[in-house]
Amino acid sequence: MSDIPDVFDGDVLGLFAARIEAQFGLEMSELTQAVHAAPQAHPGATQAVHWYGLLSQAQQVLETAEDTLVAALDTAVGDQLDDPVMELAHRVNHAVAARDGRAITLRFLLQAPAETARIQQRFGPRVTTTLPTPVPAQPARIRGGVR
Repeated sequence: MSDIPDVFDGDVLGLFAARIEAQFGLEMSELTQAVHAAPQAHPGATQAVHWYGLLSQAQQVLETAEDTLVAALDTAVGDQLDDPVMELAHRVNHAVAARDGRAITLRFLLQAPAETARIQQRFGPRVTTTLPTPVPAQPARIRGGVR
C-alpha cells in the first residue's frame, strides 16, 4: 500500500480518505451514511469509518495545540522558554503521538483485507473449524436391569 507513507507528513486525513474511498468505492460522506444506516453490513467499512473519525479528532487536537504553541512562541521574550511554553510543546508532542497511533491503526485496518487475500492466495483458504457437538447424556444402564 504505497499510497500511505510510513511517516505522516502533509494532509494525513486526505491520504486516508482517498485510500478508504478507493477501497470501498464510495465517497467518505456516502460511506459514513451507509455505515451509520447499517453498521453490521460491512464490519471493515464500519471500522474504517470509526477510526477515520478518531483520526480526524486527533488531527484537530494537534492543530489546536500547534496553534496555541506558535502563539506562545510569538509572545515569548528572550531565548529561554518558560515552563508554560514547554508544557505547550509537550502537548503538541502528545497530540502527534495520538494522531500517529490512530493513523497506524487505520493503516493496519486498511491493509488487513489485502494481507488476508495475499496469504490465502499463497497458502489457500483458511481452514474453518467448529466446536464438537456435545453428545446427549445417556442414562447409565445397570447390569441386571433397572432398579
